[in-house]
Amino acid sequence: MLLLSRSRCLSGALGRSLCALRQGNCNLGRRSLSGVSRSQGLAYTNSSKLVVNTSSVFSVRYFRITAVCRNDVITINTPAFAESVTEGDVRWEKAVGDTVAEDEVVCEIETDKTSVQVPSPAAGVIEALLVPDGGKVEGGTPLFKLRKSGAAPAKAKPAVAPPAAAPAPEPVAAAVAPPAKPIPTTMPPVPPVSTQPIDTKPVSAVKPTAAPVAAPGVEPGASKGARSEHRVKMNRMRQRIAQRLKEAQNTCAMLTTFNEIDMSNIQDMRARHRDSFQKKHNLKLGFMSAFVKAAAFALQEQPIVNAVIDDTTKEMVYRDYVDISVAVATPRGLVVPVIRNVETMNFAEIERIINELGEKARKNELAIEDMDGGTFTISNGGVFGSLFGTPIINPPQSAILGMHGIFDRPVAVGGKVEVRPMMYVALTYDHRLIDGREAVTFLRKIKAVVEDPRVMLLDL
Repeated sequence: MLLLSRSRCLSGALGRSLCALRQGNCNLGRRSLSGVSRSQGLAYTNSSKLVVNTSSVFSVRYFRITAVCRNDVITINTPAFAESVTEGDVRWEKAVGDTVAEDEVVCEIETDKTSVQVPSPAAGVIEALLVPDGGKVEGGTPLFKLRKSGAAPAKAKPAVAPPAAAPAPEPVAAAVAPPAKPIPTTMPPVPPVSTQPIDTKPVSAVKPTAAPVAAPGVEPGASKGARSEHRVKMNRMRQRIAQRLKEAQNTCAMLTTFNEIDMSNIQDMRARHRDSFQKKHNLKLGFMSAFVKAAAFALQEQPIVNAVIDDTTKEMVYRDYVDISVAVATPRGLVVPVIRNVETMNFAEIERIINELGEKARKNELAIEDMDGGTFTISNGGVFGSLFGTPIINPPQSAILGMHGIFDRPVAVGGKVEVRPMMYVALTYDHRLIDGREAVTFLRKIKAVVEDPRVMLLDL
């Protein structure tokens, strides 16, 4: 028997529904589809044509699947560190179950040089913390799991307090005041004096009252001032600072030379051109740019101060560029961002870089690249009122300049005693590489340039 069939499906929705099921991001509800499919066929048997009607029942059910796509869980890893940093300590800002928005800081990783913030890549809920607080991590280590959501839930608005009920009106005073009491005209009676003798005791018979006994468990004198102590773990940056400073003492043959600078001319120049400088460059003219530029000028004349010893090869490395590190005190510790190629900058460019680096240091946004390198360091203790001090070399550098406060002192000028604004400066250098002649000459050059900037302009 030869059978030829031709189907005519009456449920076009079936094909569309199956197509929608193949797409995982469609927003379908929990529904079902059912129907009847009919078809007709022709059959030839013994040269007779017959019409055969067939039918079948189908049912398709599909369910919502978009919740799985939106609420997936992702793992966030530790970002890559710079080459000079291998590990860091984690300090969590969020806990399990906290809701975070996109780019919100979840934790900070404290390294030897700076702190790296780890933001959330998307809005969601913290599913799990994979590293304990204070744990050590390396680049690429899994940090936490985040369950993503479409958006962070909006913060609940504070409930508006219902308006306070109007205060009840005060009772109206009576129209007629009560009658006043009559004024007494006679004296009140005097109480009778007792005729019994008064019981008295001699002073020696009076016994002192015992002081109240303190409650058990309370130490005497505790209310006057507690003598207690507590311990705080050193963070990684402070440990690194301590290690590097001790290494500098153990490695370098440090020697310090001193001088003093008359700040009269630089103060006059600043007062005269401060307003015009700020109007043109939108920056305040400070003293730091003058010392940075003077140090760069002196380093070019004394390149040995800008050099360094390579202990591995036992060679002296001379640098043809001047990168000056500026010490900045932050709550987390001392950081030294670097101003690069200072020899090519003017005062305005130096002030702009100092302001940018100082702002990043205060916001804890300094990167490793901002503090890497440096051929010479300037530390300004004068901002804290320091009068005198000996700075410690920042290894692997060979010298550091210490600035101090400006104070009026009597000095001899042209055979007369005058009161001038004076500053003590100190240069600590590695005596293994730098001799006393070069060190003293270098510091005298800085003194000459700061006291009279024309020396630098005329290249004297």
